Amino acid sequence: MIKSLSAKIFMGLFTGLLLGSIVQYFLADVGFFSGTLVELASAAGTMFVNMIMMLVVPLVFVSIVSGVCELKDMQSFGRLGGKTFGFYIINTLVAVTAAFTLVMLVDPGKGVDMSVSGSATITATELPSLLALLVDIVPRNPIAAFMSGNMLQVIFMALMLGGAIKALGDTAKGAVQAFQTADNIMMKLIGMVMNLAPLGVFALMFKLGATLEAKVFLSMLQYLGLIIGMLALWIFVVYPFAVSLFTPITAKQFRHQTREQVLFALSTASSNATIPVTLRTLTQKLGVNHAVAGFGVPLGATMNMGGVSIYITIATFFIANAYGMPITTEQIPVVLFSVFLLSVGAGGVPGGGMVMIGVLIHQMGLPIEAFAIVAALDRLIDTILTSCNVVGDTAVLTIVDQTEKAHQITETDED
Repeated sequence: MIKSLSAKIFMGLFTGLLLGSIVQYFLADVGFFSGTLVELASAAGTMFVNMIMMLVVPLVFVSIVSGVCELKDMQSFGRLGGKTFGFYIINTLVAVTAAFTLVMLVDPGKGVDMSVSGSATITATELPSLLALLVDIVPRNPIAAFMSGNMLQVIFMALMLGGAIKALGDTAKGAVQAFQTADNIMMKLIGMVMNLAPLGVFALMFKLGATLEAKVFLSMLQYLGLIIGMLALWIFVVYPFAVSLFTPITAKQFRHQTREQVLFALSTASSNATIPVTLRTLTQKLGVNHAVAGFGVPLGATMNMGGVSIYITIATFFIANAYGMPITTEQIPVVLFSVFLLSVGAGGVPGGGMVMIGVLIHQMGLPIEAFAIVAALDRLIDTILTSCNVVGDTAVLTIVDQTEKAHQITETDED
C-alpha cells in the first residue's frame, strides 16, 4: 500500500495522463468519455486548484507577519530581505546567461520550416519598467490587493504590519500569539487540502491527456527538447548541486525532499498554487527557518523565475531563426535585458510566459503568427518551467537560511 504523499501524487499524475490519452486516441467517438467524463475531470481539477488558491493570499499574509515577528531584531529583517532579493536576482541572471550560451552554441531553429496552420493574435503589452514595478508594490487599496491576489502588494502590507508589531515589543504580545495561532491554522488547512492532492492531480492530468494533441508539436522536437532538457538540468542537477555546495544538505537529499513539490507543480503549472507545498517542503523537510520561508516563498513566486528566463530566451531565438530573421549582435543586449525584466517582473505582465514571449515577438518585429506555435506547446512546457521556478525558490531559500545560521553562530562567538 502506498503511504508517501509524493508517491500517491505521482500515481495520480501518471494514471490520469495515461487514461486521458486512452480517451483521446481510442474513445474519442464515445460522447460520455470524450465529453462528459472530460468535463467532470476538468471541474474536479479546477475545484482542487481553487481550494489551493483560496488559501494562498491569507497564507502568505499570515506567514510573513508571523515570520517577521519571530525575527531576533529589525536589523535581521533588513539583512534577510536584502539577501533574499539579491540571491533571486543572481539566480535569474545565471539562468538567462546559461540559456543564452546554449542558443549561441546550438543555434536553435536554423533551417527549420516554420509553417503555421491557423492564426493567433495577442494584445501587445508594454514591458514593465523597474520603476513601475516599485511604484506598484505600494497598494492604494489594501482590500483590492487582497481581492486581486497581487502578491507584491500583499507582501508589502504584511511586512509593514509585521514590522509595526515587532517594534511595539512586549505590548503587542497578544498580536504575535494571534498571528502564530493563525499560521498554525493555515498550515493545518494546507495539510487537509493536500490530502486531496492525488485526486486533484489525477483529474488535471486526465483532462490534459484527453485534450492535448501530439501532432501539434511533432515538428518542433528540437525546440521542445532544448527547453525541457535545460529545465530538467536546472531542476535535478544545477539547483541540487548549488544547495550541496553551500549547505550540509546533499544533492541527493535535496532531490528527494523536493519530489512532492516538483510533482505538484507539474500538475498545477502555477507557482502561486504551489506556495503551500513549497512552504511545507522548506520548513518541515529541509529545516529552513520559518521567517526565511515565510518571507522568501511568496516573493520568489512573484519574481524568482529561473524557468521562465530559460523558456523566454530559447523560444525567442528559436522563433527568430525559424522565420529567417536571426537576432543580430546589436539586438542581443536588448533581448537579454528584456528577458531579465520580464522574468523579474513576471507578476506585472498578465498571461504568464506565453504572453511574455509574445511581447518579445512584437518588440523585436518578428512575425506575430509565430505566437501560434508558442501557444500550441506552452501548456506542456509551462508545467516543467513551473517546477523549475519553485525548486529554484527552495534552493535559494535553503542557501539563504544557511547563511543566516552561519551569521547567528558568528554573532554568538563574538558575544
